[in-house]
Amino acid sequence: MKLLIRPAAEVAIKSKPVRQQQMRQLRQNIRKLLARLDADIRVDGSWDRVDVEVPEGRGLTGAVIDELTRISGISTIQEIAVYPFVDLDDVGAKAIQAFAGRLKGKTFAVRARRHGQHDFRSIDLERLVGGALMQASEARGVDLKNPEVEVRIEVNDDQFHIAHRRHEGLGGYPLGTVETVMTLISGGYDSSVAAYLMMRRGIRSHFLFFNLGGTAHEVGVRQVVHYLWQRYGASHNVKFISVPFEGVVAEIMRSVNHRHWGVVLKRMMLKAAAEIARDYTATGLVMGDAVAQVSSQTLTNLNVVDRASDEVVLRPLIAMDKQEIIRIARDIGTEPFARNMPEYCGVISSKPVTRAKLHRVEEEETHMDPQVLASAIANSEHTKVSELLDSVVTPEEVELVQTPAVDDVIIDVRHPSEEERAPLTLTNNEILKIPFYELNQQVPELPAGRQYLLYCDRGTMSRMHAGHLKAEGLNNVKVYAPGA
Repeated sequence: MKLLIRPAAEVAIKSKPVRQQQMRQLRQNIRKLLARLDADIRVDGSWDRVDVEVPEGRGLTGAVIDELTRISGISTIQEIAVYPFVDLDDVGAKAIQAFAGRLKGKTFAVRARRHGQHDFRSIDLERLVGGALMQASEARGVDLKNPEVEVRIEVNDDQFHIAHRRHEGLGGYPLGTVETVMTLISGGYDSSVAAYLMMRRGIRSHFLFFNLGGTAHEVGVRQVVHYLWQRYGASHNVKFISVPFEGVVAEIMRSVNHRHWGVVLKRMMLKAAAEIARDYTATGLVMGDAVAQVSSQTLTNLNVVDRASDEVVLRPLIAMDKQEIIRIARDIGTEPFARNMPEYCGVISSKPVTRAKLHRVEEEETHMDPQVLASAIANSEHTKVSELLDSVVTPEEVELVQTPAVDDVIIDVRHPSEEERAPLTLTNNEILKIPFYELNQQVPELPAGRQYLLYCDRGTMSRMHAGHLKAEGLNNVKVYAPGA
């Protein structure tokens, strides 16, 4: 199978040196990610395209296209068939073979491009192929403005190709072509969508988590960060930094007037983020604020918060409403994580200030012990996101089962997108599909007289959640580990 990839429109209009650099990075990203599926996949390209050749007979088509649709910087992915160019009539015959059966009752248009020296124009090719398809199919007609089917043909010197199917890409810039940032992540709707939007913009992002809720909160955030990176940013290595912030929260509540708690907490986070960002040469900080969503996000308060750092603060959600944010979260697959993520507000004021004065906030902060913030930064933990789930320690040891008994129930805990790509099939066992983020709600409601074996591809997620369920008193939960 051959695929033709076109860069996003914003890449295509760049100056020559910038475009060359971005296309080089795009090819590199594609090559690295597709090599995880099969080392024999070939990735080449030129000024305005990337060509991918997938070995035949290995059943990789769906997986390759799924991977490509999640790589930023791509406009379209076309599945193409390549032929030697003989004459226009042969092009028409190949187009009939590919499209005649798909045009019944539909309108269509032929889009042709031509490179090299030929004795015909692109419009001549479009007219000939269009006429041939009208005669050989039961198409409803030609519609050049809004066709139901587009027949795309490209002639390159002594070859031509016909695009059989066309898939929309993610758009944006290739990851790694813009500077690096530090994204403040809480695992909720806003911060996960903000992180995705920055990656789609080609910005390499480290993830910074301020732990206000203990181990359970961090486990959930690790999961959503790993998911985001695995789906949209795995071409680049990045870090997950966890900062223990319970002590800072306690110091704020002890030393600061309660009306300023929310603003001061955000300022302390920015101060810590700016210091940590310097170690990673990150040139900006990303936050998930949307203007006026909560009291600390009024324009006045955001201005006061930003004065805590000299770094540029980027807020990609600033003008979005909550429903739009949730829609994007649903599209990118983080909505289930956010829906099940506990809220850890840290500090809640009874009458929070909505128009904070910078001098008053700074005066309140002088009452705080600066060593508390310094200690939190010093005790932060830095982990490669690629190793994020591997480093999670389960609270209880769990038994691994290689061959389940007939009565055992297998629970597939993978994210639905993973389960769809590689469904689990067993001959004699009942299989339940319960994503890991719904286990705590659903497993306690299952019949108590059965044994349940949690399953995931690598075994990390299943072991971790089986350990947590066992720690909560569920002794009929083990792990299905066929390769153990």
